[in-house]
Amino acid sequence: MKASIFTSAVWIVAMCTPLVPAQDSALDLKTALQIAENNNLELRAARQQRAISLAGITIAKAFINPTLTASVSRDAPHEGVLLGDTFELGGKRGKRIAIARAEQKAAEIDITILERQIRQRTREAFYRVLWSREQTVQAKAALELATRIRDVVNQRYQLGDVAQLEVIQAEVGLARISAEYQVALQEQKVADAQFAALLNRPLETPLEVRDALAEIPERPAQQRIIDAALQSNAELRKTTQDLQVEQRRLELARAQRIPNLDLQAGVDLNAPHDYRVGPRGQVGIQLPLLYHGQGEVAESNARLEFLRLTLEAQKTLATAEGLSAYFDYSAKAQEAEQYRVSIVPQSVRLEEMSEDSYRAGKSNLLTLIDAQRKLNETRNAYLDSLFAAQSAFAALEESVGAALD
Repeated sequence: MKASIFTSAVWIVAMCTPLVPAQDSALDLKTALQIAENNNLELRAARQQRAISLAGITIAKAFINPTLTASVSRDAPHEGVLLGDTFELGGKRGKRIAIARAEQKAAEIDITILERQIRQRTREAFYRVLWSREQTVQAKAALELATRIRDVVNQRYQLGDVAQLEVIQAEVGLARISAEYQVALQEQKVADAQFAALLNRPLETPLEVRDALAEIPERPAQQRIIDAALQSNAELRKTTQDLQVEQRRLELARAQRIPNLDLQAGVDLNAPHDYRVGPRGQVGIQLPLLYHGQGEVAESNARLEFLRLTLEAQKTLATAEGLSAYFDYSAKAQEAEQYRVSIVPQSVRLEEMSEDSYRAGKSNLLTLIDAQRKLNETRNAYLDSLFAAQSAFAALEESVGAALD
């Protein structure tokens, strides 16, 4: 019984102890998140949108180029030269610049949203690495336990206490657990490769990590989740900025209804019997008789109303999603705590009691194998609950759009 309690305590302490390798280069969560923010290829590509947005502002600042016209004719005057330019009225150029700057802010919000998504994926990948390595440790412990049971069965078979059937059953159980151990090793390689890809590190070299899978973040206050969701939610921020962009487009659409002024000035040359050089000028303006931009204004107004209604709906949805993610994390963190405090220690105790009973000849092998299987399932379920809690916390951060630890 004392051995049972000791084994249980050792395993739980191992689950709660960070994996600290000998190298000083081991990554903790904070360092991993910083590396992903700086080196992730998807983020680096998205940040090139800033250059595109700046180019859009430069385009919006452009003036209309003047035109130079030269003419030659058989009629008098025989030659002529005109220099013309178009003058935009109603502040159209300034409104185009305002649209470009608002679109630049929208691009920055898109980058921020992607940064939050990369943070969530990196956090999950980091704890998936820890989870896969703990799974490997657990699979190895199960393999050692199955090997010990096989040896006990062989000893009792040599003494003539059990039939050869139990030896075969023990060998089959050992082979199954050995296969599960090999699968756990491969899953660990998969997790290492996915994590390295997010950090833009070589895929073939496993990264050393430290921290404990069982270190569950503290639950933030519920009101903090509501406030953060309304202030930082990705969809809310994006729709708010889209609304500002559309307001600038409406202003431009209204300004486009004001006609531009075309001015031309030049000289006519070589008009025999009249003059050799004569000045010439022209003024042109488009008359908005048939169409004066009412369609663009109506379209922009309709889009603005759509965005306003969407924003109101998203405020409610953001709060609901934030609270849903909060309650999901709370439930999963509580489940992991129940496994740590009660379920795992009791399962270890039952397995040890079954093994002692089998050694004393008070129970059969099937009872021992069943206890061993249930212990392995319980330990795996505990690891799964820890990873689920860490993933739920990452999802909570992504839902509210802000870091919570």
